[in-house]
Amino acid sequence: MTIRNLEGLFRPASLAVVGPNRFGDEALDLLLNRLADSGFKGPMTLVGCGKEAPAAFRTKRRIEDLDRAPDLLLYVGQASDAAAIIRTAGSAGTRAAVALAGGYDRWSDEDVRAALAAARPNTLRLLGPGSLGIAAPGANVAAHLGATDAQGGDLAFIARSGTIVNATLSWAASNRIGFSGAVSLGQRTDIDVSDLLDWFALDYKTRAILVHLETIANPRKFLSAARAAARSKPVIVLRSGASREVRGEGRTHAGRIAAPDAVFDAALARAGVLRIDDIDEMFEAAETVTRVKPVNGRRLAIVATGGSLSMIAADQLQRQGGTLARPGPDTQAALEGLQRPGVSHVNPLTLHETAPAEAYARAVSTLLDDKAADAVLAVVAPSAFSPVAVIAEALAHAHGARGHAHGYGSKKPLLVALAAGAPLPRQALDAARVPTHASAFDAVRAFMHLVRYAEGREMLMAAPPSLPADFSPDVDTARAVVRAALDQSRSWLTPEEISIVLDAYGIRQVPTRLAADPQEAGRIADAILGEGTRVALKLVSPDLPFKSDFGGVLLDLATREAVEDAARALGERVRRDHPHAQISGFALQPMLTRAQGQELFAGLADDPTFGSVLVFGHGGTGVEIIGDVALALPPLDLNLAQALIRQTRVSRLLSGFRNLPAADMDAIALTLVKLAQIAVDLPEILELDINPLVADRFGVCALDARIAVAEPATHAGRRGTSRLAIAPYPKEWERTLELKDGSTVRVAPVRPEDEDRYRAFFETVSPEDLRLRFFAPVKEFNHAFMARLVQLDYSRAMAFAATDPETGKILGVVRLHADPDHRSGEYAILVQSRLKGIGLGWALMQLIIDYAAADGIETIKGEVLKENTTMLAMCQALGFSVRSAPDDDAIAEVTLPVTAAPATP
Repeated sequence: MTIRNLEGLFRPASLAVVGPNRFGDEALDLLLNRLADSGFKGPMTLVGCGKEAPAAFRTKRRIEDLDRAPDLLLYVGQASDAAAIIRTAGSAGTRAAVALAGGYDRWSDEDVRAALAAARPNTLRLLGPGSLGIAAPGANVAAHLGATDAQGGDLAFIARSGTIVNATLSWAASNRIGFSGAVSLGQRTDIDVSDLLDWFALDYKTRAILVHLETIANPRKFLSAARAAARSKPVIVLRSGASREVRGEGRTHAGRIAAPDAVFDAALARAGVLRIDDIDEMFEAAETVTRVKPVNGRRLAIVATGGSLSMIAADQLQRQGGTLARPGPDTQAALEGLQRPGVSHVNPLTLHETAPAEAYARAVSTLLDDKAADAVLAVVAPSAFSPVAVIAEALAHAHGARGHAHGYGSKKPLLVALAAGAPLPRQALDAARVPTHASAFDAVRAFMHLVRYAEGREMLMAAPPSLPADFSPDVDTARAVVRAALDQSRSWLTPEEISIVLDAYGIRQVPTRLAADPQEAGRIADAILGEGTRVALKLVSPDLPFKSDFGGVLLDLATREAVEDAARALGERVRRDHPHAQISGFALQPMLTRAQGQELFAGLADDPTFGSVLVFGHGGTGVEIIGDVALALPPLDLNLAQALIRQTRVSRLLSGFRNLPAADMDAIALTLVKLAQIAVDLPEILELDINPLVADRFGVCALDARIAVAEPATHAGRRGTSRLAIAPYPKEWERTLELKDGSTVRVAPVRPEDEDRYRAFFETVSPEDLRLRFFAPVKEFNHAFMARLVQLDYSRAMAFAATDPETGKILGVVRLHADPDHRSGEYAILVQSRLKGIGLGWALMQLIIDYAAADGIETIKGEVLKENTTMLAMCQALGFSVRSAPDDDAIAEVTLPVTAAPATP
């Protein structure tokens, strides 16, 4: 359940406050007076509270006495009575209820279950308990016990904590910031953040969505909703509670490295969400990313008053991860007369303390035109000769005069820091929609918000390269190895089993042979030494997974005798120092001679909220101390893997340094994709380390690995035993279909790497067929257009592409996009113009109907131009009902109830 009946919360036609009141007169009077003063147009009723109400209210003793059920019920009674009230109101037609409280208030599990059971038959939506309430100024709804009224505006705000709601509303009021909606979640028994993200994503009055989070109950639902919302408007998250989280409990390096808050960061980045650290920054980020267009780089040009102020801005830019732009020769020449005497550099451009407003305007205009800068920052301090207000007006005029006045549509952002006392003279800049801040630090931070927001949107719209055609893992072999270990009640795979698993996924390893005792180790060493390499010896123990902790690795052993002596001494030492540790034997490997190889780390961890997490970074024994790691949620493609690599400092070494040649970045990225696929295919693999993974220009090779396994559990919001918070590619829906003429087509779910094939497919479709599909002529298939078609969130959308088995060219596509409630879906279909009449369209429609039934979708809908008689005939033959669209007689609405019996893929 997501947005069903939420209009009863945000756009009610009527409301009732229902008791008996358990909070005292002060809280109830605040609520009633706020509602009475809100301008709400519908009827309002006070029920069962036994007191006089403001004139805007009528009073009733019982809810049964109402002649018509209220759309919105505001409950102020006892938790134990809630179920009965909700059942009565829901049966009568109430769509939403808020279990109000003025502060922390938690119902017992028994009362919560009873209330939800009472609400469920009528799909009554419950907010809370423990909620301060909701504000929807556009609908004149002020149904809350917050400390401050919410003013009208275009920001949506969602928070669980009542304290955060009060602090945010108070901050917003003092800074004249308004809301399209503000919601206090409370205990989150029914309505949650994901539901509200879906609601506000569709709300045209909402410009950006601000969210305060602590924990997430259903990560797949949250990430799906966040990604859908972030595609249409900025989503900004403030999270608290990281300091309470315990890290370092994993059984591998990956498990210890993947701190919960770092995983949270990775999840938000994957969803295209911007994370910030405090309330002030939340509104600052909202102002910035909604006023100007996201930037395509990190290069900032700075214009500042005086040398010290300019260097403060430049220093902050470096600390926060940006770079100073390098203006071109033409720009430098144009700025020569503006630079303060004695200063050689042009960025930051240092103006004289008494520089007039015209100098700022000219400098900003020149830098906005320079292609080497992604954005421009003007830092202005007051002087007795150049008032800040006058400079601000000149900057606003320069911004508008150069075609930058339309805010979000501007080609290049201008940011301004007014280093002056409050109140800032920012009226002209606000009118020009120029983000304005009180310090260089805040302004630079705002610029980096733009950078991160742009990078997040790029991740959402990425078009990754195709995977190598020969990457076809032997999943059955790997699964059999893991299952055998679990059947023996083991939590660790042996070195031989690890080798089989990695080999099944094409991950290259140094050959490893096992010896049960020193004598066998000597015999194996003879064979390795005979190949001309020295020997690495490692003690194997399921109780001592970190070999460096006990000196369990001995290198460069040159003789059989040295190997036997080393194995004997190592075994004796471990038995003495770790008497309870089981010793399985010794692993022997040839020494890898890669003088220019870089030691990396790659692994899988298990996060309690988001499940499987991929970890990558600088490897070796100090991996946990060095801390040069980056995290990502599987599944991954090559594009996401490359982005993960770039997040680490070691990536600079991998790109080549002095006499060190560049490593094979494609091989590293492919290895990460393979590890992510292991997480998809084998939920029994709980944690995995490859350390070190040696990379050089010839490729990658795993020197050591460990794998921890456990019986998979069923997780909330995920299918079966999958531990993934992001729905993976649904390989089970790949199949071959036979058409009427006896030919066959290969059908598979659409992937991001299909973009080029998709574009080529559109070129085979006639302009007329494209017009019938998109209801308008389509002249350009640009990346943004194509990305929306091939970047699918499989949790709420599906598209199947039928391809020629021999050429791989796309012949036809059918798609289904579920509404946020996941009860109905809208279909669309298109086939090559020359292929009509052979049954391809019919076969694809049958497949999407089967998919809808398997996915639990109840109704398939579509819109068809009435002139498209071929499509209408097929829909009628498939059982669709057809009627005219109520707002356009040229369009037919087609609807098909999906059979209740699910199809099996």
